[in-house]
Amino acid sequence: MTADIALLQNYLVVGAILFAVGMVGFLVRRNMIIMFLCAEMMLQGVSLSLVAWSRYHNDWGGQMLVIFIIAVAACEAGIGLALILMLFHKSGRLDIAFWDDLREAGQPGFVDRKMPEERAEDQVWPTLTPAGIRPELDQDELSHRSRV
Repeated sequence: MTADIALLQNYLVVGAILFAVGMVGFLVRRNMIIMFLCAEMMLQGVSLSLVAWSRYHNDWGGQMLVIFIIAVAACEAGIGLALILMLFHKSGRLDIAFWDDLREAGQPGFVDRKMPEERAEDQVWPTLTPAGIRPELDQDELSHRSRV
């Protein structure tokens, strides 16, 4: 019986870690796709915990709930993808702050902090050298790596 409890604890710890990493990622990141993946990670943490409890109690209830969670996650994926594509089509970016433009008419916008505008000199586009020519490397850039 102690082996079952140890196995249950291991599964619950992994499920809690999955849920915590997903929640931190959801709260910290502003990219819609990353937030969507973090929500899926939270669902998988809950699913793992339900399966562990179900196995511990020799009951099929947890597995059935996980089947429903997978169905809800599939529906969420369809709706989330449609919302992400709509946001990208409207604004050209996947930043969550642009959802502020989609609020109801007459409602004031909530701004937690002002977004800085991107300057043209901040965008660094990679360039390819012609075939057969070795590119020249800047020694200061190799030792310092200013863009990291």
